[in-house]
Amino acid sequence: MTFWIVTSFMALAVCLLIAMVLLRARKQGAPAAAYDLKVYRQQLRELDKDLARGVINQGDAERTQTEISRRILAADEQLQNHPANLAQPRRVTVGMAVLVAVLVLGGSMGLYYRLGVHGYGDMPLADRIEQAQERATDRPSQAQAEAGAPPQPQQQVEDSYLQLVEQLRQTAGERSNDAQGQALLVQHEANLGNFVAAYQAKQNYIRILSGDGVAKDHAETAELMIMAAGGYVSLEAEDELRRALELDKGNGPARYYWGLMLGQIGRPDRAYQIWSETLQAGPATAAWIPGIQAQIAEMAYRAGVDHSPITPQPEAGGALSGPTAEEMAGAQDMSSEDRQQMIRGMVSNLAERLASEGGSAQEWARLIVALSVLNEGDRARTIHREALQNFAEDAEAVALITGAAQQAGLLQ
Repeated sequence: MTFWIVTSFMALAVCLLIAMVLLRARKQGAPAAAYDLKVYRQQLRELDKDLARGVINQGDAERTQTEISRRILAADEQLQNHPANLAQPRRVTVGMAVLVAVLVLGGSMGLYYRLGVHGYGDMPLADRIEQAQERATDRPSQAQAEAGAPPQPQQQVEDSYLQLVEQLRQTAGERSNDAQGQALLVQHEANLGNFVAAYQAKQNYIRILSGDGVAKDHAETAELMIMAAGGYVSLEAEDELRRALELDKGNGPARYYWGLMLGQIGRPDRAYQIWSETLQAGPATAAWIPGIQAQIAEMAYRAGVDHSPITPQPEAGGALSGPTAEEMAGAQDMSSEDRQQMIRGMVSNLAERLASEGGSAQEWARLIVALSVLNEGDRARTIHREALQNFAEDAEAVALITGAAQQAGLLQ
């Protein structure tokens, strides 16, 4: 209430000042000729005094008096020709003052309702930090978040794949101490969008390892929990992220989600700091880099930081071989036949090298997408299956390859 009283008095004071200026300026002042007449008459009086004191002789006094008289006549003529009563109509002046008051009051209130937060109290930095600490410890659990999360879209997959996953569930359930079976279950449950089952299988996998899971395992568990909660980072997911960062403080996915969690509890300043450090560390081709780049500007705005684009460090060992997005875009200037020949040549070279020498998961994923662009769906499916076999024990690589297959439309 105090806010409204103070702002209302300030707005009214401004309106009164403007109204006073308008009302005082309603009548125009005397013309310049009237001022000139006063000056000339004063000169005549001074001339008479000088003549009486003998400062000036009679002849000079008469000539000066004649010149001043001539100027008096000219000024008087101007004054007579000046229009009289140039005062603005009082109704117009009052109406203008009222209009200005309405615009000032209505405009300021409209801007506040548009941009302000009604009923929001003062929020000093100390209070905001205290509230962030309260939100950090008193926020919905994982189960509560899952209950309120929107349902996952139904995945369009072949019935044969669903049957294989069901068999895997039965087998993994019978072999409760089979780490490999739990790892495969994580992968395929995530493919189907069953993130709750996926992170539960991942927790079983870590349990089987007697808690000796590496940072990547805990980071993946947290990611699956966050996806199951619709993007919300719960206390349980935070615990997994903390374990991942304790094992590897440079773990990219864990640092990304840790920053996301800080933003959710009201500490965008710390979130921006960890995201900017993660961007600088790179590598530029890491899967978590685009997510940070898409959100860091808004996080900086919330933190009150003047953000400048951050260029991630390039990937160690140089760029991946094979057709890049830039090369594919540059091929648009070629003829259709030349473009197809160039693309097929690069794809063929990449496929031959992967078949003979092997390569990273990113290269296999790129080959899958490139083959789908060339409408070689069967060959892309073959490469997809081969890649999954090669990286079966690397859950992060499997997720990358699966994402490429989804982008290529192989899993629809």
